[in-house]
Amino acid sequence: MYRFLLTPRWWGIHLFVVLAIPFCVFMGSWQLGRFEDRVETHQAAEEKPDPGTQAAVPLDELLPVDKETSGRPATATGRYAEQFVVPEREIDGKRGSYVLTLLRTDGGKALPVVRGWLPAGAKIPAAPSGEVTVTGALQASENAGTDGVHASGGLPEGQLGMISAASLVNLVPYDVYDAWVTLGKSDSGMVPVPAVAPQGSGLDLKAFQNLGYTGEWFVFAGFVLFMWFRLLRREAEAARDLALGILPEGEEGAGEAGDGVAVVGSGAGGARS
Repeated sequence: MYRFLLTPRWWGIHLFVVLAIPFCVFMGSWQLGRFEDRVETHQAAEEKPDPGTQAAVPLDELLPVDKETSGRPATATGRYAEQFVVPEREIDGKRGSYVLTLLRTDGGKALPVVRGWLPAGAKIPAAPSGEVTVTGALQASENAGTDGVHASGGLPEGQLGMISAASLVNLVPYDVYDAWVTLGKSDSGMVPVPAVAPQGSGLDLKAFQNLGYTGEWFVFAGFVLFMWFRLLRREAEAARDLALGILPEGEEGAGEAGDGVAVVGSGAGGARS
């Protein structure tokens, strides 16, 4: 009754099942591992002391910015140069702008410094003159996925949609650090901009997406096995019925119609004779 399992069609089904189930299990395990990594990273970040409580060190000692150095207090000395407004940024649910000023260091390279936040329509204060030493929380350059970024362009002159060296390289004639700092104490009555946690260090939406994908891959593996069993059962029942002489409903109707045609044919032949 199960000889059909050795037919070429079923060999193809067996091969698909044998390959599909391990693949689904592997992908589900990989997604689960990604979720567990994010959980461990989040727990490790919570156990570490607040980066802002550590002693400030020179900027160059903390570069490049990574999960370990993000949020650490960094110091730099230089003179303020070009200033930009970073619009459409929110603090405590209020919309306004960051005031970003480039600090030209002694080495000639410029450090983007977010001096503070102002509500929409407020007058932008001028930067302090002369040589200054700033201390602020170190932050990685923003990208298109950062909250509040205006990546579509089209902003008026003097406005900046993304705080990054890539967005500043065509606006100033000198090199810019691939990082920025936000001052803990703002001048001219501005509101300090709080530092943000580095990307990938918390249980964000991506972590729960990994968990959801884990479930999907395991469910798909179960579905493949279920469909294989269902096909097996259906063909086994069909083979059993055929062995008992039970024809499918469609074939039975065709047989009865054939018998009817034969009877009519006999009758017509008798009439002619």
